[in-house]
Amino acid sequence: MSVGSAGLEGFALSLGLILAIGPQNIFVMRQGLKRSHVFATCLACSLADAVLIAAGILGVGAIVSSFEGAESLIAYGAGAFLFGYGVMRIRSSMDPEGFVVEGEASESLSKAMGAVLAFTLLNPHVYFDTLFLIGGASTGFSGDERIAFGIGASAASFLFFFSIGYGARRLSRVLDSPDAWRIIDRGIAAVMFAIAGAIVLPHL
Repeated sequence: MSVGSAGLEGFALSLGLILAIGPQNIFVMRQGLKRSHVFATCLACSLADAVLIAAGILGVGAIVSSFEGAESLIAYGAGAFLFGYGVMRIRSSMDPEGFVVEGEASESLSKAMGAVLAFTLLNPHVYFDTLFLIGGASTGFSGDERIAFGIGASAASFLFFFSIGYGARRLSRVLDSPDAWRIIDRGIAAVMFAIAGAIVLPHL
């Protein structure tokens, strides 16, 4: 297989995995809709994925899986965080004056980056996709082909996050309404609760 084909295979696999709606994707779209640190949010998510993909290709997934109870601890932490974030979104939906669509939102950059790291590092599916699935798939390649596979997989993350971040931002004028944001945040809360339950229940 050529280097180009390996890169395309990595790109296709990564894009297929990341297209599933998850808490990280929803957070990026919400930041885009709010026009809140869109570039920094998209870049942070993309770089985090790239680092985890690189770790997966280097074989870190096999090391993590050898620790007994690691998967359960990650799942419980993720469930608690997602439940808490869902509660925050419900509270926000009860305060229409807190929504600002025009210009930059009042949320600080440090708070946004903290949320990005939490959604990334506390999501067990991120580890499964990057460390195990993509990392495992990369073992079928060697040398330059393996590097190309990793670059292709990382490129898919950059394309996806910047697309949904800035794509959502274009809808901000349409959604310049407290009522619209009330519905959006309550919908996000429902998704967060559902994902938290799906993550934790198998480990109870």
